[in-house]
Amino acid sequence: MRKLLLSAATAAALALLPHSAAQAAKEEVVLGLSQDRVAITATFDGSEILIFGAVKRETPIPSDEPLQVIVTVSGPAPSVMVRRKEKKLGIWVNVDSVLVDSAPAFYAVATSAPFDTVLTDTEDLRYRVSIERAIRSVGAAMHIRGAQDFADAVVRIREKDGFYSLREDTVAVDEQTLFRTAIKMPADLTEGDYQTRIFLTRGGEVVSQYETTIDVRKVGLERFLFALSREQPFLYGLMSLAIAIAAGWGASAAFSLLRNR
Repeated sequence: MRKLLLSAATAAALALLPHSAAQAAKEEVVLGLSQDRVAITATFDGSEILIFGAVKRETPIPSDEPLQVIVTVSGPAPSVMVRRKEKKLGIWVNVDSVLVDSAPAFYAVATSAPFDTVLTDTEDLRYRVSIERAIRSVGAAMHIRGAQDFADAVVRIREKDGFYSLREDTVAVDEQTLFRTAIKMPADLTEGDYQTRIFLTRGGEVVSQYETTIDVRKVGLERFLFALSREQPFLYGLMSLAIAIAAGWGASAAFSLLRNR
């Protein structure tokens, strides 16, 4: 009798679960990456990461809402000091500053349909998917007007430079089972772990989420010089000075040789 009551209680609890929670147990992401490591060299001019995968199911494909896919790639997110300038007495001066607590160096969002149709605002707030929600700016001084404008300025500048992008309708979904997209990364990437997230949604609600990372590192001579400048700045300065003197002497000698001819 006790086992029967326990089974009945379990069934009742499952029946009361939200649709998205129940769906999350039925659909899972099986992910693949064309490369999980990006090497920055002297000739590096950007990279394109192919992200593809499949949806693993234990039940038939639901017919109520079509499956949508969102892919995000986010770089390291250090704090950024943003300053506002105003012209006073003919001179541009800093008047306000706000520390944006977290601003990814790179952030790309790719969706299988228009963003507003694949994710509700509530789910966006929960998972911080959109570019605006990926930026965190808290703790601005009370006297600073328009504190949100500072975070918006970071987004606007980085969108213009190609570091932030929203790519709607760029995730191909086949038979609600296979999906693929390509994320283009610019040449001047910041080193670090790039978090990659994949969301499966139905009716604007997240039913499954998967996360992995892409390792972006300098290699070869670039790595050596970068490490030297951080770990032994005095030696790095001497070496830079020696190279500059050698280059200047070489240019002067070549010019003198050409002039004498």
